Amino acid sequence: MEEQRSRRYQEPKRKLRKGRIFLLFIILAIAAGGVYMFLQFQAGKKIAEQAGDIQVDQAFVGDEPTGNIENFLLLGVDSRGEEKSRTDTMMLVSWNKETASLKLVSFMRDIYATIPGYQNYKLNTAYYLGGPQLVKDTISSMFDVAIHHYAVIDFKSFESLIDILAPNGVTLEVEKDMSEKIGVSLTQGTHQLTGQEVLGYARFRADQEGDFGRVARQQKVIEALKDEVLSIGNLKNIPKAVGAMQGYMVTDVTSREQLTKVLQLAVGGVSTEKMTIPAEGTYSFANKRGSGSVLEVDEAANQQIIQEFLGTP
Repeated sequence: MEEQRSRRYQEPKRKLRKGRIFLLFIILAIAAGGVYMFLQFQAGKKIAEQAGDIQVDQAFVGDEPTGNIENFLLLGVDSRGEEKSRTDTMMLVSWNKETASLKLVSFMRDIYATIPGYQNYKLNTAYYLGGPQLVKDTISSMFDVAIHHYAVIDFKSFESLIDILAPNGVTLEVEKDMSEKIGVSLTQGTHQLTGQEVLGYARFRADQEGDFGRVARQQKVIEALKDEVLSIGNLKNIPKAVGAMQGYMVTDVTSREQLTKVLQLAVGGVSTEKMTIPAEGTYSFANKRGSGSVLEVDEAANQQIIQEFLGTP
């Protein structure tokens, strides 16, 4: 009788001991994960310290976010060590946190734009004249779209960031052989591309599609990078990549917010849609003194198309 009573007391103690061990294991795992993320973040920052600073006027006032949609203005520049440069890439990345979706809107650099405070020039000149703020003001006023944040990345830094995020390469389908004026030779087919090769693919325009084809490839690259971020094998590289962003990218988003947003995307999973402005049938080609060949756009038509695409009033 006493032996049975003793066993009854011992069983709860064993269960309690096992519960404590399991809880301790969870705490240690979380702590180890936190230490790993911190060390990788610092390692990324150290790598980026060797990169040259991007010369950017950092004064930026974005629109106040409303609802579940955040719009990020992504600008790609080829500074080549120059103090001022024009933007080769101007893309609005719209993140709907409620529907877990990304929508990409690329703006053609040859759009003949009304630049606030200046005469009309090509849209990519706005960055040269006034940095991210003037690009934001120009796009917002022309197309009636809210822009909450910005990020500027130099093409050389873009290469390095890709190699950190996806050290085994980015899976991309190359639709044709490419080599002219891109610094690499790509052959048709599906390949694991390095950062340099991805950049070359995104910049290629030596075909009949010209800049429109180049913009479509840029969107394809962004979608492929999103897939790399979401892949289980590359999740461990995210803290290091975010650390490297501190030197490779200039943005108004803090490092903590960057990591939080990237992890939210990685955990939640997202669908992607994309479009290009000006939309088909809403522009014409023209030649302007001081600007050369430009795209004259129907602003009202493109405003409506963007608002319908993004789901904003």
